[in-house]
Amino acid sequence: MRFLAFIATAALVSGSSQAWAVTGITAKTCDAREYGAKADGVTKDTAAIQKAIDTCAAAVAASKASTGIVLLSGGAFLSGPISLKSGITLNITADATLLGSPDRADYPAFTFARKQTVQPLVSAVNAENIVITGGGTIDGQGHIWWEYVKGVKDSGVLGTDHPRPMGVLFDHSKHIRMENITVQNSGFWQIVPYYSQDLTFRSMKVLAPLSPNTDAIDPFSSNHIVIDHVFASTGDDNIAIKSGAIDSPGPDDPSEYITITDCTFEHGHGLSIGSEVAGGVNHIHAERIHFKGTDNGIRIKANRDRGHDVSDITFKDIDMVDVKTAILISEYYPKVYPEGDVAAAPVTRLTPHFHDISIENLKATGSASAGVIVGLPESPVVDVALKNVDISARTGMKIAYATVAFNHVKVTAAEGEAITVSPTATLAQK
Repeated sequence: MRFLAFIATAALVSGSSQAWAVTGITAKTCDAREYGAKADGVTKDTAAIQKAIDTCAAAVAASKASTGIVLLSGGAFLSGPISLKSGITLNITADATLLGSPDRADYPAFTFARKQTVQPLVSAVNAENIVITGGGTIDGQGHIWWEYVKGVKDSGVLGTDHPRPMGVLFDHSKHIRMENITVQNSGFWQIVPYYSQDLTFRSMKVLAPLSPNTDAIDPFSSNHIVIDHVFASTGDDNIAIKSGAIDSPGPDDPSEYITITDCTFEHGHGLSIGSEVAGGVNHIHAERIHFKGTDNGIRIKANRDRGHDVSDITFKDIDMVDVKTAILISEYYPKVYPEGDVAAAPVTRLTPHFHDISIENLKATGSASAGVIVGLPESPVVDVALKNVDISARTGMKIAYATVAFNHVKVTAAEGEAITVSPTATLAQK
């Protein structure tokens, strides 16, 4: 019932977030070309684009316009980082690309999640009522950055000596909509809501080849988010819901009230919660999700240095084809399953606590592994329910330090046992 209430609320919130984009009687259009942009893919248009944004934003702030439309059309707009302001619609038309500068010096130092990194290609900080749309593309030219960190240990951790820019960041912002747009090839995570609320990502693509940490959409300590009809094929998580950092001193806000519907995920690491969840993740609903060739399907992950409460998580009407691991719920990240005897550790603020997780109507074929459901000795995974689940895989499913209920669950394994239940776990089957 909690999710039925949330879905209704999400629809209303999403609707309200779009209302300001169409109501009112005036709109000011600021064509970046009129402010000096060349759109030739060679000349840096950063200053011209930012001038267009600032001019339109000033008109909105002075109540001279209900919306400021910044227009990028007909070419490749080479740019360093740009900052969106309240009331701005960034309209990148189908024949246009916002192209990230290949010069690392163009990306100044920037603080994100209490760590030092570099400024994202597109960001909005303490802003509201923003739209990014138009049918065009935001391309971070990430190959520059992927080569930069090639072979660097822990290059995926924020705050290293090799920082990389995110593609699009909404930082402490609200009432955001991205629709009919492609985001691709960011240096780091591609789209990140951070401590933000009321965001809609709909009818869009997020793309990257095999590349480090190019997650598609990463809600981080954010709430009331709709992710709908998104196609993601990336080098890392297709979605990763996060809150708080590794070894976070706190306090950290949770990520909560997120719906993910009618999405297709191809290359990537799947639909993930974690691994950094020091603020908790609650009230997540994913429905009608199609996986093809991802490393994982459903993945919930944490460890003793980055956990918190993760609960009221539901997945429904899921299909997977050639996904390496269909279901992975583990409190041992980056490991998957404990090796040998595992001793309980003291419970701390960062101890993961996974519970109340439901997976219903799932069909998976061609998997390498059916999956793992495993908690910690001091914090087992509890109240996991699988209903109408059919998984065909080379190896079966392992369950340990968990209480799990199966209702019409079929696991077919080509090798070994279909389901292995540790003495530390309880499995009820119907």
